[in-house]
Amino acid sequence: MPRTRLLRMVAGLLVLGGLAGAAACSPDAPDTTGKIRVVAGFYPLQFAAERVGGDAVTVTGLTEPGAEPHDLELSPRQAAQVAEADLVVYLKGFQPSLDETVAQEAQAAFDVAAVEPLLPGPDGPDPHLWLDPTRLATVADRLADRLGHLDPDHAADYRSRAAALRGDLERLDREYAEGLATCQRREIVVSHAAFGYLAQRYHLTQVAVSGLTPESEPSPRRLADVADAARAHGATTIFFEALTSPAVAEAIAREVGARTGVLDPIEVRTPGSTADYLSVMRTNLAALTSALDCS
Repeated sequence: MPRTRLLRMVAGLLVLGGLAGAAACSPDAPDTTGKIRVVAGFYPLQFAAERVGGDAVTVTGLTEPGAEPHDLELSPRQAAQVAEADLVVYLKGFQPSLDETVAQEAQAAFDVAAVEPLLPGPDGPDPHLWLDPTRLATVADRLADRLGHLDPDHAADYRSRAAALRGDLERLDREYAEGLATCQRREIVVSHAAFGYLAQRYHLTQVAVSGLTPESEPSPRRLADVADAARAHGATTIFFEALTSPAVAEAIAREVGARTGVLDPIEVRTPGSTADYLSVMRTNLAALTSALDCS
C-alpha cells in the first residue's frame, strides 16, 4: 500500500475512533462555507492563491515559516488536507513528498512548473521562477483560469484579482529594471543558486557557492573558485540567506575583503515576519542596489 494512502487511512481512523467532535471545529473538518479549498506547497504559491482567490477560497500552506520547503515530509493531517482539497497548487520536482501525494490522492492539481519552461540550473531545472515577477504574474493568470473552471460563479472575480496582482507585479518589475539599470557591477555572489530567474530578467550574473539545494556542501575547490570570481569582479558583498548559516559567506567575505548581506529567495516566510512577497522583493532590491553600487 502506498505510504500516502496509508497515512490518509490512519487519519480517517483517528476521526472515526472518537475525534469526530473535535474535528467539527478543526481546520481538517469538511468545509461548510461554500469556499473553494486550496492547498499550496510553499509560500510564493500560497501568496498567489490568496491574492487571486480572495474571499472565495480558503488557502492552506503546507510549509511552515522558517522550514526548508525542499525537505517537506507530509504529516497524516497534511496528506488528508491534500486529498480533500478542491485544488492543490504545487511545483512538481520541488517537494518530492508532495509530488507523491498529489499523484496518488489529489482531486485536482495545478503544477506551476507547467506554466512556462523552467530555466536550467547547475544541477537540474531551476524551480525558483517566482523571483521573476513577470513569471509569477503569468502563474497567477493561469491559476485564475483553474479556479474559474472549478467555481464558474466567481470566475470573473478570479480574473479581476489576478489582473490586480499582475499590476502589482509589473510595477515591481519596473522598479527592479530601473533600480538595476546603471550599476557599477552586475555580478551577484550568493550562497546558493536560487537567483537565476532574477539574474536573467535584470541582466545580472549569478556566482553561486552551492547548487540549487541550499544544504549542499561546497567543495574547497568551489570555495576557491568563488573567491577568485569575487576578486575578479570587485564584489563588495557576499550574500547569504536569512534562514541559513552565514558561515560560508563570511569565510569568502574575509578572504576577499568584502562584507556579507542577506538576499532572500522567498521560498518561505521568516518566522514572526508579516512581510509579504512584494515587501521582501523590495528589500532584496535595496540590498542589490547597495551591493552593486547602482546610481
